[in-house]
Amino acid sequence: MEDPKVIFQDNGLLVLNKPAGWVVNDAKTAHGNPIIQSWVGKNFNFPLSGDVEMRGGIVHRLDKDTSGILLVGKTREVFENLQGQFRERTVKKSYFALVHGKVKNDLGTISEPLGRLPWNRERFGVLPSGKPSETYYEIMGIYEDPNGDLCTLLKVTPKTGRTHQIRVHLKHIGHPIVSDSFYAGRKTSRKDKVWCSRLFLHSGEIEFIHPAEGKIIKLSCPLPEDLRQCLDRLITIKIAPLR
Repeated sequence: MEDPKVIFQDNGLLVLNKPAGWVVNDAKTAHGNPIIQSWVGKNFNFPLSGDVEMRGGIVHRLDKDTSGILLVGKTREVFENLQGQFRERTVKKSYFALVHGKVKNDLGTISEPLGRLPWNRERFGVLPSGKPSETYYEIMGIYEDPNGDLCTLLKVTPKTGRTHQIRVHLKHIGHPIVSDSFYAGRKTSRKDKVWCSRLFLHSGEIEFIHPAEGKIIKLSCPLPEDLRQCLDRLITIKIAPLR
């Protein structure tokens, strides 16, 4: 399994490209998977790199099977500043997701409350008692998969940051993510994994205010090779014009 890669680094900030298959924080639920927090502690020597209480400076999380951009604060000041930006929802994160079916509207917003399912505490769903959650999306392309079914590549920007938010919201509108064994259903994900071995969800863009310099930082991280190869296996029906 490939190691994380450094996208950006200065005295107070480290930005990583997390590969799929890595767990972000050290926990009992890691089940033997490689852990970003441990990797940071072994490979870097900054004030928070070995701080267990502050999670090695890791500011936010990505699901194990999601790849892409991860912010790490090297100092307490940077860590707390970035956490505050996430709480205030001023950080803009965009993901790329390949979903089942042809999404009708070029642009859309999903506003549905999310919570942990009472009958399965490992999964989340749309619940009246859940926390307010909002996800924006735009179509990047329409494709035909190797099974002859249509699928849509979306750029997805969550306004809130609930656990599994993108995966649950897209399933809720009838377009689960390709190879999502949790939310697409066993039969569907089993068919998907013949041509796409893992969840097609990648954190590809982020925008935030640099805690020390006060300027807007925009970073991007292209689709990893495994997801690019999945797209290469598809027949292109339509590519959306760039906005």
